[in-house]
Parts: sequence; C-alpha cells; structure tokens
Amino acid sequence: MSAALADRQKVVNFGCRLNIAEGEAIRAAVEAAGRRDTIVFNSCAVTDEAVRQARQAVRRSLRERPGAEVVVTGCAAELERETFAAMGARVVRNDAKGLAESYRFEQEKNGPSTSSGRTELGKATSDSPFGLSLSKPRPPYSPALSGPHHARAFLGVQTGCSHSCTFCATVLARGTARSASVEAVLDAARTALTRGQREIVLTGVDLASYGDDSGTSLATLVEALLVLPVERLRLSSLDPDRIDDALFALLTQEKRVMPHVHLSLQAGDDMVLARMKRRHRRADAVRLIERLKAARPEIAIGADLIAGFPTEDDAMFVNSLALIDDCDIVFGHIFPYSQRAGTPAARMPQVGRTVARERAATLREANARRRQGWLDAQAGRTATMLVERDGLTGHAENFAAVTLAAPAAPGTIIDVRLTARDGDRMIATQIEAKDIAA
Repeated sequence: MSAALADRQKVVNFGCRLNIAEGEAIRAAVEAAGRRDTIVFNSCAVTDEAVRQARQAVRRSLRERPGAEVVVTGCAAELERETFAAMGARVVRNDAKGLAESYRFEQEKNGPSTSSGRTELGKATSDSPFGLSLSKPRPPYSPALSGPHHARAFLGVQTGCSHSCTFCATVLARGTARSASVEAVLDAARTALTRGQREIVLTGVDLASYGDDSGTSLATLVEALLVLPVERLRLSSLDPDRIDDALFALLTQEKRVMPHVHLSLQAGDDMVLARMKRRHRRADAVRLIERLKAARPEIAIGADLIAGFPTEDDAMFVNSLALIDDCDIVFGHIFPYSQRAGTPAARMPQVGRTVARERAATLREANARRRQGWLDAQAGRTATMLVERDGLTGHAENFAAVTLAAPAAPGTIIDVRLTARDGDRMIATQIEAKDIAA
C-alpha cells in the first residue's frame, strides 16, 4: 500500500487490548476492500464515558473530513448502532469488522438503510471472525494479532463472556465466550516471532475461560506457546476464580511467563461482589495473591476495580479501598461505575455519578501511592527490559515502565540497572552482563 493511501486510511481503537489486536484485522480488511479516504472507529462500551468518547470522535471526523467514509464498529456500535447511523456514520457489526466485504459500501446489500441514508453493514454470518454471531452453530474465533509497529505483540485468543456479571454489557456486544483453536493461536504467534516481536501478550474478553467451548484450557495454550521460541509471554486480565493449579504453576514457576498478574477483582466487599454476581469473595482474592507472592515474590499485581457500584455504602467502599494494600495492587485499572442499559445493575438503587467519581479518585490516589512506593523500592535493582521501537522506553518483566538514560536498539531485550523513579516510570541505564550484581 502506498504511503499516500496509508495516510487516507485510519483505524482508531478504543478500550481494551483485544480491540488493539482486532484493529489490525480491520486495517487489513479495509485495505483488501480497496477503500480510500476511510476512517474506522473500533469502539468500546465498557463505560458510558467510552461510548461518549466514541461519539465525540465520530462527530469530529464527520465535521473535519466531510469527504471521508466514517465507519463505526466495535462494542459501542453493536449496542448503539442507530445512534451512530443517525450521525451519518457507517456502522459495521462487531462480528463482521474483520471482513473485507464489510467495507465494500457500494454494494450496500447486508443491511437496511437508516433514516440518515447510511447502512448497517456486516450482517452476522457463519464465517464472521469476531464477536456476536447470530448464526448457529457458532464458528471458532479467529486469533487477532496486533501490527508490527510495537515491540510487543497483542494476541487475542478468545472473545465474549459466558458469565452474567450484573454491571457488564460485554455479553450483549460480543456474545458468549468463543475461543480460537490452539493451532490457530500458534500460527499467529509464529507470525509475531517472525516479525521479531519478542514478547507476546495474550488477551481476550474473558481470557481465563479460554478453551471452555472446545475442551482445552488457558494453561494448555500457554504450554503449547512455550514450545515456540517465545522469550516473554504475558497474560492480560484473569478472573481470579479461574486460576487453577496448572495455570498457577505456570505463573509462578515458568520464567518466560512474566511476573505480572492482572486480576479482575472489581470490588473488595463481599456484599458488593455478590450483587455483581462475581464468583469470588474478598478472602479468595487475598489468599490467591498471598499464594502467588509466596511462590514468586517478584510478581506485581494489577487489578480492575469499580467504584460506586449500586448500593455501595461508605463501609463497603472502605473494604474496596483497603484491598489495594491488602492485595498489594500496584497497577490499578480503576473507574467509576457506569450504568449500562439492559444490565441488572442498572435497575438497582444508584449511588450517583458524583459519589462514584469521588470514590474512583480516592482509589486512584491510594493506588498511585502504592505504585510509587513499589517503584521507589526498585531503585538500585537490576532487571531486563524489552526496548520499544523508540529505543528509549519499555517495560521490565514485572511491567514496571522504564525509560533509558541513553538509547538502545529497538526490539531488543537488555539488562538494565534501575536508578530512580520519575513519576510512574523508572529511569535505567543499560549494563553489561559482567556488571550485573549477583
């Protein structure tokens, strides 16, 4: 593809790492369709703020690029397709966003015209690779591999969720859980390795449920990937209830699996967890993290936390706040509860947006203090880091963000000495193997 054409084609990903990976398939589909002057917004619907940002971006593009085709896909487009179509954007169904035919607009044969004159494209088909499929039997998920522009490769291995958490609209947008086959994932991983990407990050909507629909498991997939010359393998968010003995052993004993565990905790109060229909309780999370750290002390803990869930009172919130220290959470993905239409939580007594935002800010402040103290303790230690394409930044094994004092070769894994904290990053200098302290 020429540079001029590339400049006129753009894919903007919102939200999760899975969207980042699927965005590359969208980019390839747009190119295969021969589109010119097209911008695709791969939207997210995890919160109302994510949907608001997508609407804002679409309006801006329609205003600033009147001659371009503006397309919306992803979870927000799945849940609010009529809203986006009324703006004047094309809407592509979530399960068809990786298909070239979804971007051949001149055919306009896959959906009815809207009042705006736009068309909903990408009707669910038996070969749709992503998201919610309306056909039966449902096809396997096709792995989604991010592009070559980063040192790390994001590899989506499953989509959808078969749980029924009361706050979540994901199952409405992506359907129940589906997994890619082990061999298909291995093929995608080989592509990443051939590019020279030395870290692979496995991602999915409910990653720990990988294989539930096909008789395998996430641990089996990880073991298969480690047969390849993968130097660093990282797992994205995991349901704490689904970390079985085999996965626990890989997280704590396999050196190529990075010592960084991100857990979908959501809250630290048992009543809130029950009303969320989560499958663990507070003590389960604390005990799991104690076991992880006892087996592999260098493991860094991340967590998803929701503030201001319906019915959450001050005492319940204090339990969630204390969870940050009780579980040594240094990487918090914290956001205020967002009322999602069609979910059971939306019908519960609400605490209000102002309270939810204030509580989220308090959680973020506590998490920032915990993270900065953890980073301060890294000073003077040695680590290995994967150098990003800019030659200056990257991540240590434990996911600490690192900035080099002097450039290094992009895409390499180097030994560094962490010297000092600068905000939420560590400053580091490259060292030779002979200089590394025992």
